Amino acid sequence: MTSPPGKFAPPSEHDVTRLVLEHPLAWLVTAGAGEFAATPLPLRPVVGEHGEVVELLGHFARSNPHVDVARRVRPTLVLFMGPHGYISSSWLRDRTRVPTWNYLYAQYVVDLEFTDDADTTRDVIGDLVEAMERDRPAAWSMDDAGPRYAQLVRGVIAFRARILERRVKFKLGQDERDSEYADIAQALAATGQQELLEWMQHCNPARPAR
Repeated sequence: MTSPPGKFAPPSEHDVTRLVLEHPLAWLVTAGAGEFAATPLPLRPVVGEHGEVVELLGHFARSNPHVDVARRVRPTLVLFMGPHGYISSSWLRDRTRVPTWNYLYAQYVVDLEFTDDADTTRDVIGDLVEAMERDRPAAWSMDDAGPRYAQLVRGVIAFRARILERRVKFKLGQDERDSEYADIAQALAATGQQELLEWMQHCNPARPAR
């Protein structure tokens, strides 16, 4: 796996896994030999003993032409994008500073292994539904679909994404001077960008909260 960039490295493997869990909709891009396909899909991580993502699980609609491309062209790139936002120079006391963008992402180069096993497909879909419905009032379950669920399963194909390479970057103000970091944090709070602010604070633990 590719090492993350020094100052923009995630604090821990758990933080990369948290990004994948909290922002499960990823872009899958397969390209090569004159072919190109891109599909946004929700994915679930298989987590290793050290909290790291070791595999990814998901499913395509069988009618999606991306399936045929991915069977013939390898590998596929998976991109998870976390919270992000424009950082305006208007927020800074030093207006000679130029604007930037704060963001975090995790990219995985993967080999997709498709399966036609009905039990495996049900497990993959069930795990996703359970994760997304967890803690919701009157949470929905697959049993609620009744006989329609069997029809649904026939229309999808599950896959396991075996990770070949990983690239991550958490660009969240680590390179800003303390005064500028404080200005940015205050502006993010004032503009309601709380999730981005929380990630910034997590990745800059020695900085003041505001």
